Amino acid sequence: MPPAPVPLPADPDGRRRVVIEAVHPEIDDGRFPISRTAGETVTVECDAFTDGHDKVRVELLHRRKGARTWDVVEMEPLVNDRWSGAFAVGEPGGHQYTVRAWVDHFATWQRGLGKKVEAGQDVEVDLLVGAELLRAAAQRATGRDQAVLEALAERLGGSALMSDRASLALDPTTTIVVERNPDRSLVTEYDRTLNVHVDRERARFSTWYELFPRSWSPDPDRHGTLADVVDQLDYVADMGFDVVYLPPIHPIGHTFRKGPNNAVTAAEGDLGSPWAIGAAEGGHDAIHPDLGTMDDLVALIAAANERGMEIALDLALQCAPDHPWVAEHPQWFIHRPDGSVQYAENPPKKYQDIYPINFESDDWQALWKEILRVVEGWVGVGVRIFRVDNPHTKPFAFWEWLIASVQKQHPDVLFLAEAFTRPKVMKRLAKLGFTQSYTYFAWRNTRHELTEYFTELTRTDQYEYFRPNVWPNTPDILTEHLQHGGRPAFVSRVVLAATLAASYGIYGPAFELCEGHAREPGSEEYLDSEKYQARRWDRSVSWSLHPLIARLNRARREHPALQTNATLHFHGSDNDRLLVYSKTDPSGGDVVLCVVNVDPYTTASGWTQLDMKALGLGDEAFQVHDVIGGGRFMWQGPYNFVQLDPQVLPAHVFVIRHRSRTENDFDYFG
Repeated sequence: MPPAPVPLPADPDGRRRVVIEAVHPEIDDGRFPISRTAGETVTVECDAFTDGHDKVRVELLHRRKGARTWDVVEMEPLVNDRWSGAFAVGEPGGHQYTVRAWVDHFATWQRGLGKKVEAGQDVEVDLLVGAELLRAAAQRATGRDQAVLEALAERLGGSALMSDRASLALDPTTTIVVERNPDRSLVTEYDRTLNVHVDRERARFSTWYELFPRSWSPDPDRHGTLADVVDQLDYVADMGFDVVYLPPIHPIGHTFRKGPNNAVTAAEGDLGSPWAIGAAEGGHDAIHPDLGTMDDLVALIAAANERGMEIALDLALQCAPDHPWVAEHPQWFIHRPDGSVQYAENPPKKYQDIYPINFESDDWQALWKEILRVVEGWVGVGVRIFRVDNPHTKPFAFWEWLIASVQKQHPDVLFLAEAFTRPKVMKRLAKLGFTQSYTYFAWRNTRHELTEYFTELTRTDQYEYFRPNVWPNTPDILTEHLQHGGRPAFVSRVVLAATLAASYGIYGPAFELCEGHAREPGSEEYLDSEKYQARRWDRSVSWSLHPLIARLNRARREHPALQTNATLHFHGSDNDRLLVYSKTDPSGGDVVLCVVNVDPYTTASGWTQLDMKALGLGDEAFQVHDVIGGGRFMWQGPYNFVQLDPQVLPAHVFVIRHRSRTENDFDYFG
């Protein structure tokens, strides 16, 4: 007995002839959204083809999430059945896109007719076929288009000269009217709707400054306060930063409090680590009384906003032994067989002053809700940016839920992941919703390392969802490069950070004062780290990088090319110590070209090998103006000599000027 035949697909599915595949961007088969900021463009490509030689028409559909109708963009053919289209996203929130395609019988017929006419063949029957296609289009049309299509069909099937009717059929106006009324009855729709998460502009372009308020007292014998920071905000604003990040401002535990330089035993009056959160005065929803009150925080937020800056708070999900949660919710912590609570460890290191939270608790739902309450509380007083401490040590599902829950009500809230961990973990956190992420920049020093890493960040699918925020130093990271490279190393690293990435940050005043003293050889810990004690910084020293950083950040504000990661392009040089790269403004002619000596010890000289097309230049002479060093040079062609002494200035940040085509002076490029 023969086997039963395979059932036929339901009509008309079996007649849908177009295949859609290889849609880009698409993250993990559509599981995660891509990331954009308001006003940015999403360029979508796909493969779309059919059997035989019929022409295919492809459309890109996009809409704000929740909208009933789609906006439609006609996709353009590239090569080899590849298609491209683009759309701009609007205000923060969710956006969606997908693709559809179908066989365009009229365009196929029109192409064939043109070939026959060109060959001098009889096309009488072909014109009758075209008339039928036009009548079908008229039935789909309304209003004036319907009348025009009916008249065209009548004329194509009429008795006028065949050549005149063929010319009418091939007329571009005929094509336009038919294209407005397509036959989508056998359309193929891509099998999934893809998502875009849209953030506000600061998600794409931001400049961070980290400070410990307890170190900002004008009186060396007094604990610094939030009010002290208000009084000195102009120091930060004058450097051009737009985000001021505060490490945890909560009460600090007393039990097992750490002393200076991470001493296991604290003396009377030692301040402890801000990351040992919680004491009798409160937990994650409280402010350390020595820093001030909630009203002081509100005043600081307002003062920052008046200067075009925002306050970012630290979200560190861990507790000191004195934290109220430890007594009120013991089930949220791991208890060892001897009855003690498990403290944090990274063997052989022990952190007795910190209890990790047990996210595998049977009471996990209440735990999640409590953390959401804490975050929403800070949002309620005006905080819109959170720097999240060690997010890679908490469950991925939790972060996806928390970020989505917050942004559902407050789409302008941003989250920075402090995750110096394995690459796949960092990428997963970004996919789950983190707005920005720390990177490995601090440990990438050579030309090869920097080129390879930033190519990965900007020229792979990682660009679609991972926004890098690069930091040359943090309170936890004083690299060997900074420890031994002196002021030239600090200069080159801040220039690299500010120009390679659209978002960067520094931990100050340690950075601008070129603090390079490690606790001990081989350590990346600062000597007398602010993590364990207050520091008194003399910000007036002559070697401060304050003026240089101010010029850098001014250039970032004035030049849109430096506000994006999308156009980073590396150029060549015959000296491996010279890193040459450029950025261009996607919507204009602004071009910035950087040359950095990555060796803080030795003068580097050599010849550039510029990609002139990437710079939008031809053979004409052009002027480069160094916006941090002030020099101006006349260049022409790809090969130009550069010499950078790290003891003077190890970098050029050039704005390109070109000779006006009508005058002899030079104008900014574009």
